[in-house]
Amino acid sequence: MLVKVYGSAVFGIEATTITVEVNIDKGIGYHLVGLPDNAVRESSFRISAALNNNSYKLPGKKIIINMAPADIRKEGAAYDLTLAVGILAASHQIKSDTINDYIIMGELSLDGSLQPIRGVLPMAIKAKEEGFKYFMVPKANAKEATIVDDLTILGVSHIMEVIQHFNGDKKMEPTLVDTRAEFYKNIDFPEFDFSDVKGQESIKRCMEIAAAGGHNIILIGPPGSGKTMLAKRLPSILPPMSLNEALETTKIHSVIGNTKNEGLLYQRPFRNPHHTIFNVIVYNVVL
Repeated sequence: MLVKVYGSAVFGIEATTITVEVNIDKGIGYHLVGLPDNAVRESSFRISAALNNNSYKLPGKKIIINMAPADIRKEGAAYDLTLAVGILAASHQIKSDTINDYIIMGELSLDGSLQPIRGVLPMAIKAKEEGFKYFMVPKANAKEATIVDDLTILGVSHIMEVIQHFNGDKKMEPTLVDTRAEFYKNIDFPEFDFSDVKGQESIKRCMEIAAAGGHNIILIGPPGSGKTMLAKRLPSILPPMSLNEALETTKIHSVIGNTKNEGLLYQRPFRNPHHTIFNVIVYNVVL
C-alpha cells in the first residue's frame, strides 16, 4: 500500500515541504531514497526500537520510502516521526484518513519519546502558507510553533500519543498560547537591565549615545572590568522590537536551536562569542 505523509526541511531560515512516500509490498528489505544524509538513514534503527518497545513493529515486507523532492538533501533526525507514521499508516497499524492534513516532525528516542528539533517556526510558517491544518511537533517545540496563527499545533511527548490520536482512541489537545499577548506583556521586562550598572558614568554615557544614534561601539579593557556586563545590558536601552522584528529574530534562533521553548523572543538578542574567535577568523583570512 502507498501512503504519503508530509514533513519539512529548513534551508537558511526558510522551509520547504517534504513529501514522504511510503510503499509496502511483497518481499524483504528497507530502502530509503531521496538524498537522505546519514542521520536520516539511521532513522530505521530508532523507529524499529521505538515501535518494538511499544508493542508495534516494522512490517517484515519490502519497504520503499521516497523523500520528495528527491534532488534536495534531507538532513538531521527530525524526520523520525514522519517516517514512523508513514510506515504505520502504510502497514494499516494506524488509520490514515486525515493524515494529508498534517505536517509531522520529531526525533524519536528508543523508548518512543520525542526529542526537540530545530527550525520549527519556519516549518510552521510554511505549513500555514501551503494550507495544512495541523502541525505535529515535539512538545518542547509546541510553544514556538503557536506563534503562527490559523494552524493547529499538536505537541507530542511520545509516539503512542500519535498512534492513539490517528486511531481515534485518544485525540490530542492542541497547544494554545496567546504569543502576542505574552510579547507585549514581557517586552518591558528585560533579563539584564541597564539600570543595574552602578558607577562607570563615562562608559554608560558613551553607550547611551551609541544606542541613541545607532552607532557601533568597541569596548577595550582588562578582563573583569565590566565589558560583557555592560554589553549584555545595552539591548535594554534600545527601542523595543516590533512584532515583525521579533518574528524574524525568532526564526533565526529557531534554526540554530536557541529558542529554549520560549516561543516568540521578546528582547533584542545579545550574542557573546568566545574571545579567541577573532584569532581564528584572522588566521583563516590570512590563509
